Amino acid sequence: MKAIVFEQHGECDVLKYRDTPQPVAGPNDVVIGVRASACNFNDIWARRGLPGMKIILPHISGSDVAGVVVETGSEVKNVKVGDEVVVHCGLACRQCAYCTRGEEFFCPDFKIWGFQTGPLDGGHGQFCKVPAVNTLPKPANLSFEEAATIPLVLVTVWRMLVTRARLQAGDFVLVWGGAGGLGVMAIQVAKLFNARAIAVASADDKLELCSKLGAEFVLHRKKHDIFQEVRKITDGRRADIVFEHTGADTWPISMQCLKWGGTIVTCGATSGFDAHMDIRLLWNKQQNYLGSHLGNKGELIDAMRFVERGLIKPVVGQTLPLKELGRAQELMENGTVAGKIAIVPPTA
Repeated sequence: MKAIVFEQHGECDVLKYRDTPQPVAGPNDVVIGVRASACNFNDIWARRGLPGMKIILPHISGSDVAGVVVETGSEVKNVKVGDEVVVHCGLACRQCAYCTRGEEFFCPDFKIWGFQTGPLDGGHGQFCKVPAVNTLPKPANLSFEEAATIPLVLVTVWRMLVTRARLQAGDFVLVWGGAGGLGVMAIQVAKLFNARAIAVASADDKLELCSKLGAEFVLHRKKHDIFQEVRKITDGRRADIVFEHTGADTWPISMQCLKWGGTIVTCGATSGFDAHMDIRLLWNKQQNYLGSHLGNKGELIDAMRFVERGLIKPVVGQTLPLKELGRAQELMENGTVAGKIAIVPPTA
């Protein structure tokens, strides 16, 4: 099969479009004919290399896939050949104390498929293999390209805002990167709960998208004083929740924008991990700083019900062929695409 593979860390030129063996299903696995995959920032982290994390080489990235089941393992009972599916990318042992109470992200064996797995075990190819338990039916109202862009960002946002931050109607939610893959989901989830999203983006067309998705207020990151604008919008109260995933560049402002007793919830640090923090704000304001990770399959199932009803919609900013994955990653790094980038492999 054709896939994008890298055998060393570096810039986009390490990504090679080449032939690799087609995966074969184990007893509890399915093999999916990939109709579309999607780009996530963990693809870039894997390609660059992360200090303290071993990326298994040679590596195929890709944690989001939509496609058709072409092979099932001998023990698979609930998925059949021909099923149209998407993938929940959290892999765990399914047996430990954490897994059996639905906390698979604390499992000692937890991995994100297509990021921490390998060798040659991800979605950016013509076929991929995953445990059958990690598949969900593809929403019938979505194309394969649309469906591929949903699961990872949606389950991450759902866990951040609904499970961890306990989003409520009327909450002011400051959303950094409002037009990015996570941001477009955060705005829609906030709207779903009748919360009031304040979206931050870096271009006028991105702000327009945020408004269309349901952001009640939009702020231009390069033109506005974000702290002062948040104070005006909230009549001095400041945000109930700050949706963080950019890290070092925004963290100090996030702390300032947060109300007394408010919550910052974060799932990443695309601008850097070493963020300055004034601890006085933590205790004087009695703020809550919450880490969050990929949600479990149950959370994804809950969130996908709203996708199936058309209340949460994918935002596909661009669709590119598999051989142009390097270009897709450059677009992500430069922040020039709103929403997600869908990747389409050649017909097998």
